[in-house]
Amino acid sequence: MPHHQHSLTIATHGQSLTDITREVAAVVRETHISIGVVTMFVRHTSCSLTIQENADPDVQRDLLAFFARLVPDGDPLFVHTSEGPDDMPAHVKSALTQTSLSIPVAQGRMLLGTWQGIYLFEHRSLPHRRAIVVHVAGDA
Repeated sequence: MPHHQHSLTIATHGQSLTDITREVAAVVRETHISIGVVTMFVRHTSCSLTIQENADPDVQRDLLAFFARLVPDGDPLFVHTSEGPDDMPAHVKSALTQTSLSIPVAQGRMLLGTWQGIYLFEHRSLPHRRAIVVHVAGDA
């Protein structure tokens, strides 16, 4: 079974959800894998990956608002603040979400639902450059 790995670097713009579906789909296409699985892994502890609705931007706004209420920046509960008031809250948000995703591939395409997109969920306030490893395994 062939395996392919590719690294993506995604620029974020502070706390946000960045749609990376097209970038991951391009990697899957380039591998010429017909049936298999694609796995993504983000190599950081203050952001995460999620599959969410890609049609209504209110979903992204609401997710950001929910996580801001759930784990507010500057919460005096946290001792770890060496990189600022959003540092430990970003780690908590990452722990509550996912750092890896797996999606089945068939006929050379990811089997996402009609309204599903893959997002890099940035939990820090400042822009970052995030590294994501994309691994595709399967048969041609």
